[in-house]
Amino acid sequence: MMYLMFAFSWLFTMMATSLIYIPLFCRLNIISTYEYLNRRFGKLVRYQVVCCFLIYMFLYLGIVIYAPSLALSQVTGVNLWISIVTTAFVCTLYTALGGIKAVVWTDVFQISVMVIGLLTILIRGSIQIGGFGKIWNIAENGGRINFFDFDPDPRRRHTFWTILVGGTFGWTATYSCNQAQVQRYLACKSEKEAKKAIFLNWVGMIIILAITCLCGLVLYAVYETCDPIKSNKITNTNHLMPLLVVEMFNQTPGVAGLFVASAYSGTLSTISSGISAMAAIFVEDFIKPIWKPWEHFSNRKRMLVSKLIAMIFGLVTIGLTGVSSLLQGNIIQASLSIAGIINGPILGVFTLGALFPKSNSKGAFIGLFVGLSLSMWVGIAAQIYPPADKFTRILPTSISGCLPSNITTSTPVDATPLLTTVTSPNHQRPNIAEQFYSLSYLYYSPLACLSTIFVGLVISLFTGGNEKVDPLLISPFRHTIHKFIFRIKQALPEINNKSQSHYPVFKDNPATCDKVTQF
Repeated sequence: MMYLMFAFSWLFTMMATSLIYIPLFCRLNIISTYEYLNRRFGKLVRYQVVCCFLIYMFLYLGIVIYAPSLALSQVTGVNLWISIVTTAFVCTLYTALGGIKAVVWTDVFQISVMVIGLLTILIRGSIQIGGFGKIWNIAENGGRINFFDFDPDPRRRHTFWTILVGGTFGWTATYSCNQAQVQRYLACKSEKEAKKAIFLNWVGMIIILAITCLCGLVLYAVYETCDPIKSNKITNTNHLMPLLVVEMFNQTPGVAGLFVASAYSGTLSTISSGISAMAAIFVEDFIKPIWKPWEHFSNRKRMLVSKLIAMIFGLVTIGLTGVSSLLQGNIIQASLSIAGIINGPILGVFTLGALFPKSNSKGAFIGLFVGLSLSMWVGIAAQIYPPADKFTRILPTSISGCLPSNITTSTPVDATPLLTTVTSPNHQRPNIAEQFYSLSYLYYSPLACLSTIFVGLVISLFTGGNEKVDPLLISPFRHTIHKFIFRIKQALPEINNKSQSHYPVFKDNPATCDKVTQF
């Protein structure tokens, strides 16, 4: 339930995105977000960031494809790899054929299916258990209602500050400079429409988040006295919800299929936008500037090449889904960890360019390298030395209500590590593992972003800074703040009262100032 605090993180994310980044990208008239970096810092930084983004998307889409494929396999008994290949192929096909228009309109349909599927679980679970009030009391007695934990220790996995600060940086990295998101803003009719869309998106995300968290309470209430992992019904925490659906709706034809459709809807919308973004970036950042014959291709040939690239990227993600099948921990935590490790430094570079005119290409390049190295160091080390129980504070579960035949001596799966730990339980933990490697996975993004900005500014300072920056490449928000802080009143020439009216005064005329800013 602590995840509900993400609603506040998202609000700050939407505000930062609409104030700083959307106005910057909308007025540049670009297709690839990373064209901005080419204009601001040059080709080296551009391709450095593009490679980071492509690696992130491949890993992320592998996880995203795995989730509903697992649900389909558990509910229907279909082989997991058949589910994976089918999922990736279908989504890749309609994305390649329909482009961004297909991505947007299928998203509209898929969100409706998601809500219906989740509400079905919530309503049926409430009826079966005896009302939502009883579900809430069971969760409260089990210590699952823990909204306001204000412990400032950054090693605690989930607290108010962890989610508010870490979540804001993490989601801002996704919404402000991720091609999969930015291409949606640029597809809007105007900057105003893009800002309106992002705040409507915030409302929709809160609704989805609230329903899914309440479904989690239903899950806990059903298995309060019989943990399916301890009782050996399942071996992976990611199997919990499919198991609930199979057992709860075993006498209701079609509902299990509705759950699978709901899980697929969230996945297909993510995969389609991801594949579309990667194809757009590959064309705009690699083919167009490097391959000269591209300029002589007809629009039809360019479209065919773009669709072929989208198909290839979609098929490549199938192979990377095999890595996701090794996950023993929570899929959401895995995806947010990878996003923080890679997207955090990317956010730092974009922020460096948008808000700090003196930053230069050397500072951006070294800053990104340091930020990415630091986040990867912490993230990988956390898998070798998983955080101690006192930081994760996984709540206890019971098997007192299980049938004796179901109880085994199997050890419950810990949801903390993303992959199976490579150290033995008796391996002595170094002090740095206790103090630094135990950092909450939600803090990977702010750690990487702030270190990128700091190192970038220091290197820029020692390498002469940047004196010639196109004002269009600096966020309008920065200009606004600069004018507000360093407001200087212009001295008017000493003239008599009669002639003073012939001189235009700009400082107190908002309409004129707006026109000058637009120009």
